[in-house]
Amino acid sequence: MLQEKYKDLPAGEETNDEYLVAGRVMAIRNTGMFIDLMDGSGKIQIFSHKENMDAEKIKTLKLVDIGDIVGFQGTVRRTPRGELSIKATDFKLLSKSLLPLPEKFHGLTDVETRYRQRYVDLIMNEDVRDTFRKRSLIIQKIREYLAKQGFLEVETPILQTTASGANARPFTTHHNALDMGLTLRIALELYLKRLIVGGVSERVYEIGRCFRNEGIDTRHNPEFTMIELYQAYADYNDMMTLTENMVAYVAQEVLGTMKIKYGENEIDLTPPWDRKTMLGSIKEATGVDFMEIYDAQEAIKVAKTLNVHVDDDMNWGQVVEAVFEDKIEPSLIQPCHIIDYPREISPLAKVHRDNDRLTERFETRINGWELANAFSELTDPIDQRSRFEAQALAKANGDEEAMELDEDFITSLEYGMPPTGGMGMGIDRLVMLLTDSQTIRDVIAFPTMRPIDNK
Repeated sequence: MLQEKYKDLPAGEETNDEYLVAGRVMAIRNTGMFIDLMDGSGKIQIFSHKENMDAEKIKTLKLVDIGDIVGFQGTVRRTPRGELSIKATDFKLLSKSLLPLPEKFHGLTDVETRYRQRYVDLIMNEDVRDTFRKRSLIIQKIREYLAKQGFLEVETPILQTTASGANARPFTTHHNALDMGLTLRIALELYLKRLIVGGVSERVYEIGRCFRNEGIDTRHNPEFTMIELYQAYADYNDMMTLTENMVAYVAQEVLGTMKIKYGENEIDLTPPWDRKTMLGSIKEATGVDFMEIYDAQEAIKVAKTLNVHVDDDMNWGQVVEAVFEDKIEPSLIQPCHIIDYPREISPLAKVHRDNDRLTERFETRINGWELANAFSELTDPIDQRSRFEAQALAKANGDEEAMELDEDFITSLEYGMPPTGGMGMGIDRLVMLLTDSQTIRDVIAFPTMRPIDNK
């Protein structure tokens, strides 16, 4: 605040404007005459001299260490070298740092320590502080955009009796009073759809934590944040438009541009984005038209000739997805919607209006990643039960990520659900994209880590 207010104060000028400032001591020079003080708004220099401060105070000030949190009172000046400063007349030690901060020139460079002791990482690295401020702003702007579009923000249960809404392995727990098993939610989807059935609003969304008991890598953390939204009387075409407009709006509001840089890639988020069918993309890249293949075993043979790893018990849709992820996905740097997914791998999506082997589903791909997943939602309770039963069979045969059958959700569909478009997006990945962060751990303040004493 002071830096902005006094940006035009000439070098060597002093004012009679008196302030109280407080922050963390980040540097001490000339035996305490000059101190760099940092707070949430930035850094300011403190100038202390016996001409301006009581001798006993000066003596006590020499006991202040780097890392201490100190309050100063004084007037604003700019040094002859142009440094905005507070000419201190008094100070008070507010909190003592008992542990030393990392040495300035080497800083906090150990990655494990940075994630385990994020508080130290934040103290030492302005770019880390900036990332988490941008994360907050990104979420704020998502809410702002959706409010303008008439969406109602809602909350749904985190503890659930059935793990469904996504293909993932859940965390399980036990409720003692009710003597029943519960899972932490793996997705937001099914309760939001219940709200569409109930008519609380024709447009609902939730931003919340989900939990999946799976691996950890640069794009996956067991505890993560996502947004899901649902719009009645819409389909996946509407969701494509909404997705690209929302991401572009957030980028413009947060970064001031829709053209961003991620690593070595220049990415243009300006709508409209390309739309490509999954099967068409595969045919274009490999020459193979999987729509002409009906038998799963034949699809597996063809995939193996393309040097794609597939399991011998995969169905046709799983093979198509495996070929796509191996041959196409890494090259999708500019934003695009990959549309019309196989029915077998899309248990919650509506059957395609022109081809019953496919669904009206798309995934948004940017920088070789999946950013969003969306459908024309399946609203037929009979078809939904059939697909849940197929998932249950897969789970019984050892697929730990297959969805569980949710009877209450099917009951809700039996009351009638309007045609609906839905979309889910990983907030953490969006933050990675807009902050040029190379791992999800850089955008989650406290990522999941193995305890030091449990190596």
